[in-house]
Formats: sequence, C-alpha cells, structure tokens
Amino acid sequence: MLERFIEKFLRYLDIEKNASEHTKINYTHDLKEFDAFVADVSLEKIDYLLLRRFLAHLKNKNLSKRTVNRKLSSIRSFFRFMFKEGLIKSNPTLLLSSPKQDKYLPRFLTEDETVKLIEAADGKDWLSLRDRALLETLYSTGMRISELTGLNVDNVDLVSGVVKVMGKGKKERMLPVGSSAINAIRKYLDQRKRENSAVFLNKNYTRLTSRGSRLILNKYIKKTSLQHGISPHTLRHSFATHLLNRGADLRSVQELLGHSNLSTTQIYTHLTTEKLKAVYDKAHPRA
Repeated sequence: MLERFIEKFLRYLDIEKNASEHTKINYTHDLKEFDAFVADVSLEKIDYLLLRRFLAHLKNKNLSKRTVNRKLSSIRSFFRFMFKEGLIKSNPTLLLSSPKQDKYLPRFLTEDETVKLIEAADGKDWLSLRDRALLETLYSTGMRISELTGLNVDNVDLVSGVVKVMGKGKKERMLPVGSSAINAIRKYLDQRKRENSAVFLNKNYTRLTSRGSRLILNKYIKKTSLQHGISPHTLRHSFATHLLNRGADLRSVQELLGHSNLSTTQIYTHLTTEKLKAVYDKAHPRA
C-alpha cells in the first residue's frame, strides 16, 4: 500500500540527501517491513496507535534496542518527508517515544592482538598480500569498511602517504596512512596481475564487497584464535582507542573517524577511562 510513497522517499534520499548505499539499504528494509505490517491501511489512516502496535511487534521479535531505534528512525524520517511534501495532514510519529538505548562500549583489540591479527597475513601470494594490505589499511586509517571497499587506486597517494575516502553523506575526507600500510599496499598492487580502478579486489578480479572483507577478517581471527565477535569495525574502534591511549586529542580523532558530532567520538573516552581505572586499581596501595 505504501510502496509508491516509499519509492518517492528513497529517491529523495538518493538525489537530495546524498545518502550512502548502506543507509538506503537500511531504510528500504525497515520501510518494507513496516509496509507489510500495516498491510492494506492507507497512508492517511496510519496513526499513533498503529505505530505503537508496530513498536510492540518489534519488541516481540527480541530485537536489540539499537535495532528497534534504527527502524523507528527510518519511519520517523519517512513521515517527516510525507508531511513536508503535503501528502499527510499530520505527522503520527511526533508523540512516538523510542526505547531507552543501552549503554554500549565498543569492543576493541589490544595493540598486541592487533599486530598478531595483521601479521597473520603472511604475503605468500597476491591474495595474501591483499589481505595484509586490507588489514594494515583498516587499522592505519580507522576508515569504515564501506570506505575501504569503495577505495579507488586514484584515491591513494603512496608518496605523500594519504588516501581520499568517501564517507557518510558522500562527504570526502583525507586520511594519513602509516608506513606499514603504505608498504603493504605497494607490495600488493605490484603483485596484482590485472589493472582495475578498485584498490581491493576479490579472487575474480572484481571489487571486493563488505561481505568479502568480513570473510577475510574471519579467516585471520580463526587463524590467530582471537575472540569471536570481531568485525572490520573492531579495527576502527581499536584505531581510535589506541590513538587516545597514546595521547591524541579527541577533536583530531573525531576528524579522522569522520564523525559529524564530537559526542559520537566521546564513547572512546570511556574506554580510555576504564583503562586508567584498571591501572589505578592495580597500582595504588589503597585502591
């Protein structure tokens, strides 16, 4: 019933908001789920009570509060757009409250664990060299996995040691790259047999996907017997945490991560505070 309105909203996200592919995929999935729930109810008859029933439906699925809030955010954005376009007379989401978010500290690796993970890619063939370059780049720059898979050869300046990435909202930013990552990228590109605009390729010489990157990471997690639940984002968390532990200021880390709000970056100060408390408890005679 809402399909044509959802398509209109998704076009708006793409053309006017420059939303990333990841964001558009999430919005599409969330809104189609909502459309299936409301069934044959017309847009103008969707009210606060129906939205409350949908919220109860989500809670019954035992989804995390984070996932429920993301779905509600998609629906709010959709109805804001519908109201702005004059397609509904009032916005039924205005009184809708979200579940209180659980406090969450991102998982990260120690410096030794990170080195162990990266060095597990031994570089014996071009695919292993690719894996080493991928792991080095993720940890060296703190970039998102979508930024890594979207990286083109033209975006990498191995002489100056910087890469240009396309972040959320299609915002570009320049990131410094450490010498270990530069050397790994150079070795990988020298051994790669075919030219391609993409930096990271799969075994079929086409652009590596986010899923492919996760499979690569899982391979080395298993090889090094590291903790389960590690994702490419864990290297991003480790990057930020290690920088702060070694004295980097929060504003610089915010810039490197591409966070629009400092509050998003401040989650990492909780990690460094936890480390300080652990050191204090261990070292102070009256702790």
